[in-house]
Amino acid sequence: MGQVGISREVTTIFGRKCHHPRVTASSPSERAFNERAAINAPIQGSAADIIRRAMIRMDDALEKAQLSAQVLLQVHDELVFEVADAEVAATIEVVRKVMVDAPHPYLQLAVPL
Repeated sequence: MGQVGISREVTTIFGRKCHHPRVTASSPSERAFNERAAINAPIQGSAADIIRRAMIRMDDALEKAQLSAQVLLQVHDELVFEVADAEVAATIEVVRKVMVDAPHPYLQLAVPL
């Protein structure tokens, strides 16, 4: 008999769905693993959505500011840049603004990033 009322998907704050069909698995260890993943998904998925939005906007913002910095890679919720020594301070300002404003205009968070 299946469990009634168990959702097999969760959503991020941006509405992206994360599916966890094995949350009702018969194996206790598999079910527990999937329950933990489902609980964590809205938080980790929302963080991924925010960093993705920042990455999409970053190149245009750096170009608009006439900076030569380039995004090298993403590591979880961080972006790694290659920046000329003379542009470090200006690049920090642009990067900070893009990352803080990443949820906007879709979402205003109660806590600043």
